Amino acid sequence: MTERTALITGASRGLGAAMAEQLAQRGWHVVAVARTVGGLEELDDRVKTLKLPGAGGLTLAPMDVTNDDAMRHLCLSIHQRWGQLNLWIHAAIHAAPLAPAGSLDIKDWDKSIATNVRATGTLIPMVEPLLRAGDGQALFFDDPRAGDKFFGAYGATKAAQIALARSWAAENAQIGPHVRIETPAPMPTATRARFFPGEDRAPLIHPREEATRLINLL
Repeated sequence: MTERTALITGASRGLGAAMAEQLAQRGWHVVAVARTVGGLEELDDRVKTLKLPGAGGLTLAPMDVTNDDAMRHLCLSIHQRWGQLNLWIHAAIHAAPLAPAGSLDIKDWDKSIATNVRATGTLIPMVEPLLRAGDGQALFFDDPRAGDKFFGAYGATKAAQIALARSWAAENAQIGPHVRIETPAPMPTATRARFFPGEDRAPLIHPREEATRLINLL
């Protein structure tokens, strides 16, 4: 039986890490991409600690999704090793600090565009052939903050990312890969804590639970 393979961009923490952990436990081999080496190593430790019979494995890829050459090399390596991908989960995001539109920090604005929009546009052509070879699918996470007060940088670039994903989905509806866009439940992630400091986190859904729900949809 061919090993099922998943690429998760933004896998070091939050929902991306939870999805990687859950898939590995279900027998997938996960290529986990993130800039944070420590977060990837912690993910690897958790998977090894909880490893069950029939579980899959992890390939840690500490790199920045905005580095075109690194991502191109990674996709080539996936092609050479497996020849395909069955799933791409794109969870990488830059969550710029909240600020009035009239006071946007240019560095955060540029980083938001580079990570949330440009990287998505460069990754899709790299990953698409691998997904087609594996009859695979892609999963994006919507977070509809566009137009909300103080969410200018994050809201605008996240909306642009999802608009690109929707175009990709429509273009490939008949030929694949299948592109899914889901809106996760509110979770107590580091990103949400930046946006809503002091929020009561007790009612929020744990990323592990949300990862289970989303994987079951797939």
